[in-house]
Amino acid sequence: MPGAPESPAGELSSLQRGHLRYFPVVPGRLEFAAAVRRELLANRPGVVAVELPAWLQPFYMEALDRLPQFSVVVYPEGGESERGVYVVVEPADPFVEALRTAQEIGAELLFLEPNAIDRPHLPDLYPDSHSLRSILLDQYIEAYRLFPQARNDEINDHAAGMAWRLQGTDSTKPTTVVLSLNLFDAVLDAMEKPQDPPRDRKDLTAELVNPHPDCLAEISQEYPFLQERYEHYRALMGDDARVDRRRVQYELLKEAERNYLAQTGDAIAHWQRRMMARYTRNLAMLENQLVAGLFDLTVAARAVVDDNYAWEVWHAANSYAWQDEHTPLETLNLSAEEVYLHSRRMRLRRRLPRKKQRLMPRGLKERPKEKHPGEWAEQLDGNSICSYPPEDLVIEDYGKFLRERAKTILREERVRVEPFTTSVHDGIDIRETIRNWHEGKIYVRKFERLSGDVGAVVVIFDEDPLDRYTYMTTWLGEHQNESDMAYYATQPFDHLVGPGIGRAEYGGFLMVLPPRRMFDVWNDPDYDFAESKPERLLMAALDYSVERHVVYVAAKPPRSIFRSIAAHLNRQIIYIPIGQLSPTKLKKLRVVHVLDSHERRKVAKDFLW
Repeated sequence: MPGAPESPAGELSSLQRGHLRYFPVVPGRLEFAAAVRRELLANRPGVVAVELPAWLQPFYMEALDRLPQFSVVVYPEGGESERGVYVVVEPADPFVEALRTAQEIGAELLFLEPNAIDRPHLPDLYPDSHSLRSILLDQYIEAYRLFPQARNDEINDHAAGMAWRLQGTDSTKPTTVVLSLNLFDAVLDAMEKPQDPPRDRKDLTAELVNPHPDCLAEISQEYPFLQERYEHYRALMGDDARVDRRRVQYELLKEAERNYLAQTGDAIAHWQRRMMARYTRNLAMLENQLVAGLFDLTVAARAVVDDNYAWEVWHAANSYAWQDEHTPLETLNLSAEEVYLHSRRMRLRRRLPRKKQRLMPRGLKERPKEKHPGEWAEQLDGNSICSYPPEDLVIEDYGKFLRERAKTILREERVRVEPFTTSVHDGIDIRETIRNWHEGKIYVRKFERLSGDVGAVVVIFDEDPLDRYTYMTTWLGEHQNESDMAYYATQPFDHLVGPGIGRAEYGGFLMVLPPRRMFDVWNDPDYDFAESKPERLLMAALDYSVERHVVYVAAKPPRSIFRSIAAHLNRQIIYIPIGQLSPTKLKKLRVVHVLDSHERRKVAKDFLW
């Protein structure tokens, strides 16, 4: 794959100890599964030793025969507890990949862990394995070993049991030892002296079950969509199986987008994609990772879009072509709480239209329909256009809301915090006081006077790089409380919903008070400097606004030159990212109906919804 470093067969030569070649891995991580496969295919050892319990070998061998289907080994926890221990056998696990590849090359298998249920719980604190696309494997291992994790007697005894099995291997057979990176140094130290046989338990029982297809994303360490891609790469690329999890993550989100569009009719905007990218990046940084996991992806999808899209992301991530519900084994629908000690929970509330809600009450008059195709188009006269008053009220109210939002931003920018001396001004700043508690001072807030009011409002839903919104017009307010408005939208009369009534979708609009002052913005030569429709609307807003401040709502701020233009006109642009506003409200606001005459207003209520 482009950008990935080469991994020569001799990369881990420093980990060779006689006939033993150690290969430390991060359990459950796809990149290490691919690295194990490349290592074994390159060196083809006679024996492959893996860090797995010896008494579970028959169950693992049965699970290998079922791959690429997932399997789960279940056994009692031990003692007086009635809980079970669930061990997931998944394709992208390095130990499972070591067993699969060993079978392919005809190597002997050796399970290293002692026959005991009480395995020590080791901290799984590793650098993100995605870094292996940028650095070599030995660099990753050496960087980890510089800061070894704490050991205790339990870990040392467990490592000694594994070392005893390795000391009994045939020195004439090259052996590759696949073990966890957090146990690697403990095993190396234990190999320095002869070890006694570990105490094995004889009363160990287990069972192999088939996990239900719906629960795979909860119980697997790598989500099924990613593991399915790994299986395809593994089959197609042979000994060079590499998967870029960022690319797979992109494919996952695109698949969820298509399903979301089919289910709800709503498309994901480009600004929402950018916001999800920033959000998931920040979530990954909080967990010291390079790439966000499935849980963080789902959280970002819910926060930026809605629960429906989050559910589509989770549902797509859970898809796995090979898992079957009906098998000779017992099928269990497991939860994350049953498999892992620590798990996170998130509740998604899907809101999809229900059949009973769409039923029309009996006795209500149906909406009028065309008597024949094209009837409504025949009634267009093209002499004038006007808006639908109920929609005017909605959009005017939203313009007032945006002006108030802008005022709030301006006030917050003009807040001054200072230590208390003679006056509390506008109140005590609790946050700043606590932050500087060691100084023994009280801090107060002082709101400086806001100069100028908020005038024009520009809202950009889509910058229209593909020239989809070809209907550009300017209309004037009909009374003193209605704004002049310039907008670009889809062609309304290409989608007729009634006689002379067209339905369109805003790409962006400008609102300015007082009314009846605006010329045709789209043909005004003063704005030919603009490189796009949003820029033309912004220039008109700066020109026509009678107040100092102009609100600009869009996915990204305007070019820096517009700050200079605004300053030259004694204006200031207040930018509000559209992602900070309610997507539900914006969705309702984007629909506009254009009537071809004032007479249509009398019958419009019978056709609009």
